Amino acid sequence: MQLDSNMHSVFFLHYHLIFTTKYRRDVFDNMISHRAMEIFIHIASNYNITLEEWNHDVDHVHILFSSHPNSELCKFINAYKSASSRLLKKEFPQIREKLWKQQLWSQSYCLISVGDAPLEIIKQYIKTQGKPGEQHDD
Repeated sequence: MQLDSNMHSVFFLHYHLIFTTKYRRDVFDNMISHRAMEIFIHIASNYNITLEEWNHDVDHVHILFSSHPNSELCKFINAYKSASSRLLKKEFPQIREKLWKQQLWSQSYCLISVGDAPLEIIKQYIKTQGKPGEQHDD
């Protein structure tokens, strides 16, 4: 295991984050997912957060990221959901047709610390999400 560090601490903080679309609507394709990932990377840099793995299914995204101890995860998540919702709906007008209201994301999300499981297993799980013929539990 490779530990991260800053001036005053050594740490290993990795999280598996899952966002679902409002009403579990089928919104994501490869192009929209890629743009959502770009927005994530841009905003994450302001919070000492680094993207490790990203994948999507039609109605949700799986994200593996690492962070520093001083990262404010709740503030980051709110900033990301707000900015990505606004930008994705502006850049991909077809998203608006699939939602009843203006929100892209469900209000809830799933955030799991992954320090106990080997990261390669989690990365493999995320890589296989949304693949035809693959069985997975969400």
